[in-house]
Amino acid sequence: MKDSLKALLDLLDLEQIENDIFRGRTSDERRQRVFGGQVAGQALVAAGRTVPVNRPVHSLHAYFIRPGDPLVPIVYTVDRVRDGRSFTTRRVTAVQHGKAIFTLSASFQIAEGGPTHQAPMPDAPDPETLPDGLTRLTPQFGEVGAREFIARRPFDIRHATPLTWEAAKDPALISPESKVWLKVDGDLPDDPLLHVCLMTYASDMTLLDTVLLNHGLAWGDKRTMGASLDHAMWFHRPFRADDWLLYYQDSPFAGGARGLARGQVFTRAGDLVVSVMQEGLIRVSDQAHSGQER
Repeated sequence: MKDSLKALLDLLDLEQIENDIFRGRTSDERRQRVFGGQVAGQALVAAGRTVPVNRPVHSLHAYFIRPGDPLVPIVYTVDRVRDGRSFTTRRVTAVQHGKAIFTLSASFQIAEGGPTHQAPMPDAPDPETLPDGLTRLTPQFGEVGAREFIARRPFDIRHATPLTWEAAKDPALISPESKVWLKVDGDLPDDPLLHVCLMTYASDMTLLDTVLLNHGLAWGDKRTMGASLDHAMWFHRPFRADDWLLYYQDSPFAGGARGLARGQVFTRAGDLVVSVMQEGLIRVSDQAHSGQER
């Protein structure tokens, strides 16, 4: 198992410090702020640990309130909103320095039958036929920089569509959609909660890129900054995060310094397993310097 995946699994293994109170470490990457997918994944772990294992999560809705401080732990408090016959509802608040930085509501449901349909899986080349991360990132970061970037990333990610920095350099590559194959870089135990929490983490990695891809913008272009504002996910069927998953993403709207992105996650067999929506703050040019204040 890759070291970065071991580190992520360790981050998701929260410490319980009291009934319905958990503490999560932050990564040692010393980013300017804590990665949003990490906070969402840890919050879902906290919620899931207060719910019977026969009630998997089916949806979550979250708000990013303040930037997380990567130098201190995050405390997660769980409110047991409801325990019904079929559904269980939890509300989680993530706290640092005495203030809420993130809130999440999650709903869990026992297995039930009913009518079934789904959107079709979009066409995409098989992940094995696509360039790996080192090949794709070396032109932008150099071989050493690309290797360091990939070493820190716990997921194997293969892009079937242009990256944002590629579209920023070549307007012909501007695209309204993004198709990304991804899976964790290692084998996982058979814990359904772990797999959905890892997908929650991964769902925040490329989603807002789709907003930029529509406009030929890129993170790190010295004029674009952004931050996640809210995030929603619906888990339709069981899946494994250590199998290849196609993350199809597009952006139906951008305006008012915000961009809306949506995603659908499919297994290789074509099953739609997760739907995602996210709105993010997008500031460009002379507005970018004020990005730390929302």
